[in-house]
Amino acid sequence: MLFADSMSLLWFSYYGLSLLVLLAVYFGLAFLPRLPRLIVTWGVAGAMWMPASYRLPLVEEGEFYSGWAPSAMVAAVGVFENSATALRNGLLWLVLGIVLGAGIGVALWWWRRPAPVEDTPARRQVEDPQPTRRREPVIR
Repeated sequence: MLFADSMSLLWFSYYGLSLLVLLAVYFGLAFLPRLPRLIVTWGVAGAMWMPASYRLPLVEEGEFYSGWAPSAMVAAVGVFENSATALRNGLLWLVLGIVLGAGIGVALWWWRRPAPVEDTPARRQVEDPQPTRRREPVIR
């Protein structure tokens, strides 16, 4: 159950807000064709949704706090703390998330791509054998 100050509520809120961001990215890129729009949108989704593990030192010597966070945040904290291992792990998972997301975008485009023109049956044109002449009405 979701309680206040719980990690599950935090992740639930994060994924809910990231869906809003994802929709904004998709509709913001409406000027692009469908394939690049899906690749960029799902690449951003992969960057937002790929988790990475982290480990932070506590005040007591030799004790650490470890957990899971979005990989972009782990990489950003690694930059701010000058931690090469956190930066490396965060960026590795971030790039993997972007690549997987872009792959999902390509797969969605491939699945819903329009049919090629040569595969669609051509329309039959019915030719009128003899053009009929217009007949004027006659009053009797």
